[in-house]
Amino acid sequence: MTTPIPRLPPSNIKVLIVGAGFAGLTAAIECHRKGHSVLLLEKSPDLQPLGDIISFGQNSSRFFDKWPGVRKALDPITHKSEEFHFHAWDGRFVTTQSFWGEHQAWGQRVNGHRGEIHRVVFEHAVARGVDVRLGRNVVRYFEEGGEGGCAGVETEDGERFTADVVLAAEGVRSRGRRLVLGVEDDKPLPSGYAVFRTWFAADEVRENDKTRHLVADGDSHNGWIGEDVHFLAAAIKGGTEMSWVCTHKDEGSIEESWQFPGRIEDVLRVVEGWDPVVVELVKMTPPERLFDYKLVFRDPLPTFISPQARTALIGDAAHPFLPTSIQGASQAMEDGVVLAACLDKAGKGQVQEAVRVWERIRYERVHKIQQTGVSTREQWHKADWDAIWKDPESLHLKREAWILDFDAEADAYASYDAVRERLAGEQAG
Repeated sequence: MTTPIPRLPPSNIKVLIVGAGFAGLTAAIECHRKGHSVLLLEKSPDLQPLGDIISFGQNSSRFFDKWPGVRKALDPITHKSEEFHFHAWDGRFVTTQSFWGEHQAWGQRVNGHRGEIHRVVFEHAVARGVDVRLGRNVVRYFEEGGEGGCAGVETEDGERFTADVVLAAEGVRSRGRRLVLGVEDDKPLPSGYAVFRTWFAADEVRENDKTRHLVADGDSHNGWIGEDVHFLAAAIKGGTEMSWVCTHKDEGSIEESWQFPGRIEDVLRVVEGWDPVVVELVKMTPPERLFDYKLVFRDPLPTFISPQARTALIGDAAHPFLPTSIQGASQAMEDGVVLAACLDKAGKGQVQEAVRVWERIRYERVHKIQQTGVSTREQWHKADWDAIWKDPESLHLKREAWILDFDAEADAYASYDAVRERLAGEQAG
């Protein structure tokens, strides 16, 4: 029997979304759930299972529970370990951080392969009846008519689409940034770091005496911390698959692609003299499954929305995150959830008001959470080991309630009226 998919009555608000990543899909699902009319355009002709491990904190994974069938579909493909084991770079054990108490109080985290989780969410959007059109490359954003007008996009083949509001969700190179910012896209700046990352079957890991313990009891999560380097390894799917990431200093040119090839010999140079467990994991990595992801940053944008407040940047198009924040995907999802709720509160006649309120609700929270990516990296990369051996728990990830024990949907409904009144007061003044 098919699980019914509840939806609010039609709002007659037309929402056009560009990009079918987690920001775009969440916005599409939540807007559809609120009764809005949704069209989602994605430039890829088909969705490939790209990427490797991705994490969703309790602040975003709670939304999977609101989408019928999604949590059940995710369960067999997500990470089951609730402990993280820290080691010094040379293999000495330091401490174990347990997430079990947090799990009970705040909900269930979701970690797994980006492509597999993305497929589940994409299929739910389609099952809901969201109009998803693949192979539509958007080359221009526009707005017409000022107050009471519309926003829209034009595709590479000359098609034009219009809506009450357009959400640019196609990542850091979004063409929507030009319309919103009023200038050519700002250039990414080097962070000085890059990440080697991979995902592969764990058969050889199980056969190797040095690495067998990583998969012998099913899923596991381990990290090794060195000077300006950290190496994280996760066994998943009952220990049948292995993912690792290695953040390291980088002086190379700026690239922003999951598909920039990595080289085993480069990783081995980074971890030379490290714990043999780490070295063996690198050596057994299939070369074709290794990628080098350059970490870049951009200065915070002055705004996420266009002057007419009919076009909004969401997800990485508005606020790219460092991996050490463990919040990039979660904040992309929060963007879509809050936008859908604001449109629901405002109604058809007040779409621009809803977009302005949405930006005010999201702006400070997003940028405050972005800073945690830098602080966590520095906590590990600039670690004072004399102090750590006295207080091993100082290495633990900061898991703060204001970030994780947070319901963005409930907060949007609760704060909408006060934010709207504050904005009106500012405009009147």
